Amino acid sequence: MTRKQGLDDPQIAQVAWRRFRRIMLWMALGGALCVGAALIFLRWWAGPMPIHMVIATILGVWLTFMLGTALMALAFLSSGTGHDEQVIDRMKDEASLDD
Repeated sequence: MTRKQGLDDPQIAQVAWRRFRRIMLWMALGGALCVGAALIFLRWWAGPMPIHMVIATILGVWLTFMLGTALMALAFLSSGTGHDEQVIDRMKDEASLDD
């Protein structure tokens, strides 16, 4: 019987997902600081803003920040748990024939 690797092992998965959630929590706070900085800059640059622009700025900056964070954190989660090594490259043989 083969040993489970990467995220297939429940213990590794539990630790990895706990770490992922901790990173996302800290980055959500960092995103909130970026939103605050963006609002302060826009207030300084453009003066008072309508509420719709404030809401759009909050959502746009925070969601963009969190999307980038989530994608990078998932890439590190996949690499750090050995999940990337489990991928079977079916094109590897075809690529070597072209050389």
